[in-house]
Amino acid sequence: MSALVAYIDGGSLGNPGPSGIGVVIGGASHETLRIAKWIGWQDNNVAEYTALLEALQCAMLLKARELHVYSDSEVVVKQMNGVYACRSPRLYSLNWTCRKLAHCLKFSISHVSREDNTEANRLANFAARKRIRA
Repeated sequence: MSALVAYIDGGSLGNPGPSGIGVVIGGASHETLRIAKWIGWQDNNVAEYTALLEALQCAMLLKARELHVYSDSEVVVKQMNGVYACRSPRLYSLNWTCRKLAHCLKFSISHVSREDNTEANRLANFAARKRIRA
């Protein structure tokens, strides 16, 4: 497996509230994976980072060399790209873990509008509402 593309989203019903993540990940030589997972009672930013962590872990398990992520979270994208510093104690360990995993790959992350991230958003909302555990 060489290159993967992932669309990620995390959300909570309330902030904080019941939360879920959605990940759509695939590549030219790989079947598309869709992940919907309930992650308990979290806030939106924790859910967004948890979705990124899930995509990174999947890429590692699939032995990908490259991963490009699309996210509608400005906070996650700008922190991962070094535009914003991560000063939040509750996000710091997630940010640190994601950065460590990202260094194992040729990694990039880009911001995408919510309208262009509908499948990952749908999966995250479904998981939060139905409390799907993967």
